[in-house]
Amino acid sequence: MNFKLIFHYISYLQYPVLFAAVYYMTQPYIIGLDNLTNAPEFLLSSINKMLVFLGIGISFSTLQDSNKTSMAFEKKIWENPQWGKISILIIAMMSLFALSVGLFGYFAAPNEKLEELSFGLIVLGIGFISLLKTAVEVYENHQVTGEKQ
Repeated sequence: MNFKLIFHYISYLQYPVLFAAVYYMTQPYIIGLDNLTNAPEFLLSSINKMLVFLGIGISFSTLQDSNKTSMAFEKKIWENPQWGKISILIIAMMSLFALSVGLFGYFAAPNEKLEELSFGLIVLGIGFISLLKTAVEVYENHQVTGEKQ
């Protein structure tokens, strides 16, 4: 049984999950932002659901094979030691920011809706952590022999 292949197929679940994130991202625009002034909870709820689905989708995307890249542009980034390190640093900062703001907001939020929004940021931060782990693997796998550090 090839577990690597099974996880690769499971990673395709990222597409419906990310589609759900896009749905919740566009839902306030479909309803109309003018109507949201009467019900701001709906906007916060949509943003929270979008963050949760985005974090889950990113986590599913990290189940792909880290030995391969899907685009030539992506391959150029990971083969260049400087750009690879910059990319890893950016992903690390995004995960730290999302987790920090999410945890702070979760424990210090003055109302329940902001607490829910903070939960969405925590899920997104966890997704970024899994992305960070995969980015490090991709960086290590794509370094030209002799340049590995």
